[in-house]
Amino acid sequence: MTTLNTYVIRGEVLESCHEAKSVIKDFNFNTLLTTQNEGDLTFPRSSIKVFQAMPFILSNAHVKFNLNQKNIAISCASHAGENQHLVILKKWIKNIDLKINKLLCGSHNPINLQSSNSLLLSGVLPNQLHNNCSGKHLGMISGCLARKIKIDNYVDYNHPYQKIIQNILEEFMGYKIKKKNIGIDGCSAPQYAFPLVNLADSMISLLRIKEKKNNYANAMNTLLNSILKYPLVIGGTDRFDSMVMQITKGRIFCKGGAEGILLFADLKKNIGGVIKIKDGNDRAIPPLAIKIFEKLSLISNNEIKKFSKWNNQILYNHANKKIGRIFSEIRL
Repeated sequence: MTTLNTYVIRGEVLESCHEAKSVIKDFNFNTLLTTQNEGDLTFPRSSIKVFQAMPFILSNAHVKFNLNQKNIAISCASHAGENQHLVILKKWIKNIDLKINKLLCGSHNPINLQSSNSLLLSGVLPNQLHNNCSGKHLGMISGCLARKIKIDNYVDYNHPYQKIIQNILEEFMGYKIKKKNIGIDGCSAPQYAFPLVNLADSMISLLRIKEKKNNYANAMNTLLNSILKYPLVIGGTDRFDSMVMQITKGRIFCKGGAEGILLFADLKKNIGGVIKIKDGNDRAIPPLAIKIFEKLSLISNNEIKKFSKWNNQILYNHANKKIGRIFSEIRL
């Protein structure tokens, strides 16, 4: 059995260990790597935003409201609340003539520390646009408006728009959503737990459908083309998933989510899957994902060098003294 671990070393002593679960497959759904946790139920959180954005594109809302590729990319984002993100979001909300209080995602400080500090020093309180999921919510609302669906309570599980999202998720996952697997995400939208193997299958379904010629394929390619053209829009400066897409020049699509989860798909080698940290610690994802990409020959030696910030990461304290390191290991 394959075991995946990320270790945190302080001095020369093991201080923490983060174990991971993973299923990775090829274009024919053959398993390339597994920790044999296929049936474990997992909330994919924000890693499935590309699927949640499908109804937005299928509704043609991006055309109706004259939205560009940055708008499309941020509909799939867990953005860091940087100025580059706020500019896109403010133009979008103006385009659809929407009052900000209609966004039901709630508010939080920008994820990006510099942006958060700047907002604090300005004396302005964060609003819904600073929420990392605000692009997803604008996509949902725009999709409702384009379909002439009422936007009241658009995040409710039984809302017509959420039913469309549920159908799309079930199709890409190859799994019927069960009532007992339904939860609420941090942004108040419905969130669904899927077996780990079905999360891996969703990435292969993504790879397979993008090659077809139908409305689903057109919508998926519209989303992927926008995300891969503007990888910093879906995350931000020094965000791992953004950096993967930037460093690989769009060859690898990936999206992280809360509680240590990452979905990825190599668009050239047609390999994709899921990585989930058992204890939910996000710091364990980057070095492990790099190790897996390397193991499967998805990244070159030159690209590995560009990931040095996360690969065998050196830890420093607040006085800038080296105190340890983080690294990952795959045992077959």
